[in-house]
Amino acid sequence: MSLSIIIVLAVLSGVTGSPSVAPSPAAADATAHPNSVVEETEIFGWQQVSVEKEAEENAMATGELNPNHYPAQRAAKVVQHYLNVQYGSPFRLFGLHKVHSGNAEDVADSGRKYQLEISVQEIINNTTEKCSAEVLFGRAGEQRSSQVQVSCEELLKTSTDAQQDALFRKYQMNQSLLSAENLPDSYGHMEPDHQPLWHLGIVASSSVMLKESTENTLYNMAQVANIIQLASDNKQVKFDCHVLLHEMVSQEIIHWKLLFTWSPPDGVKVLQMEKLPHCHDCKVPPNTN
Repeated sequence: MSLSIIIVLAVLSGVTGSPSVAPSPAAADATAHPNSVVEETEIFGWQQVSVEKEAEENAMATGELNPNHYPAQRAAKVVQHYLNVQYGSPFRLFGLHKVHSGNAEDVADSGRKYQLEISVQEIINNTTEKCSAEVLFGRAGEQRSSQVQVSCEELLKTSTDAQQDALFRKYQMNQSLLSAENLPDSYGHMEPDHQPLWHLGIVASSSVMLKESTENTLYNMAQVANIIQLASDNKQVKFDCHVLLHEMVSQEIIHWKLLFTWSPPDGVKVLQMEKLPHCHDCKVPPNTN
């Protein structure tokens, strides 16, 4: 029998921050089997998009996939992480809006390939594009990141160069190094000046989520626990960051410590990532994306 879990997600918003939506106790305490049922309400900015309740399905299904079931949704989420790693910035963030169709096939000696038609939202500028994507998961036990190919040219046409250059100069000229914690706070709020730091934390965390994602996981960014600007040269700004990731299948909150740099020409580059010890008493934060 399918296990029904209700999870409310509050995802990224542009200037106003993430709305606060607390999960129900059942959602926070439940442990989801990879094939269990999930009913989600995703919030893009202030617009709610209901994800249809799914029926139990084999996580390793082959052939045409139900776009609302776990196999297609997991593969599509990896595309979101990939886009943020490749093109994300303090002024450009990507979210999965909808999966239209999906197909999975076994590839000899390589793994399993998912071909997807999805809609991706560039959240800060509130633009959405239908994209074709391909995700190749390695064989079970292989220690390598998923391989992703995606075509979303329209989402990249909006230039954010002027905004990035202005923010970069501001960070370089700070008389005291920046720091912030609990982005967003327990009510889903943050100071406007901290929005770019939250966005940088999301882009950096996407490197971890892309690396860790498999056919049996579904990662969301939960919170930047703290972020500290470090001294660096004039070509980049450097940050030490502690982030919380929500693995939706196991309902585990996973802590990671990241060291990364950012500059407008080079984007976000993660120099070091370290998984911190498991926190048995940690609860699901009120906002995940």
